[in-house]
Amino acid sequence: MSDRPLAGIDVAVLAGGLGTRLAPVLADRPKLLAPVAGRPFLEHLIDWLTRFGAGRILLCLGHRAEAVQAHLAAHPVGSARIECLVEPLPLGTAGALRHARSQLRSDPVLVLNGDSFVDADLGVFLDRYRRSGAAAGLICAEVADAARYGRVEIDDAGWVQRFAEKDPDRSGRGLINAGVYLFSAAMLGRIAAGKAASLERDVLARQPAGALVTLAGRFRFIDIGTPESLQAAQSLFAGPVR
Repeated sequence: MSDRPLAGIDVAVLAGGLGTRLAPVLADRPKLLAPVAGRPFLEHLIDWLTRFGAGRILLCLGHRAEAVQAHLAAHPVGSARIECLVEPLPLGTAGALRHARSQLRSDPVLVLNGDSFVDADLGVFLDRYRRSGAAAGLICAEVADAARYGRVEIDDAGWVQRFAEKDPDRSGRGLINAGVYLFSAAMLGRIAAGKAASLERDVLARQPAGALVTLAGRFRFIDIGTPESLQAAQSLFAGPVR
């Protein structure tokens, strides 16, 4: 396996959300610039992607996009070419991909949520996706309590059978969608031609059983969508990641 598996593969980071739940602690900063272990969260993501050879990263921005652009201009990070695309209004995760489709040139494209991180090997994920022949793949992380996120049910071969909604009454260990995807050009074309707003609910959850392949494991996972999870992220990035 190549030591630069993402070379030649475009990466789209979905980061257009308003970050309402973090407003009390971030004030006027967007989530990508949330301080985590002494650095903006964005820099941790870029380091992770470039470690796997990513050469072109497209940031799909919305709320406070100008702050992200100013930060990148003042503090270049990593070896990848980083481009910014600003939504004219909030479009949702699927809408952001639709807006970015003409700028994404590789096949497949790696897509990730800009407010979460999973310590998985992206080279292994890409190899799994390519061998499967699937139009789309996602990384699933096993967590101690899946109730907050909703569960992903997979078969023994790692193919998604069902996405279960968040259920506070169904606590306990389970697999969750870690927010990292590979989409073929054909899949991106279908998303671009549609009107879906949510990638998770309107696109992935509507795929038939056995259409989506996963890389699943007990990966370290964190999202920074709430003050509590942002605080928890500090310890994850205080140690080494892949």
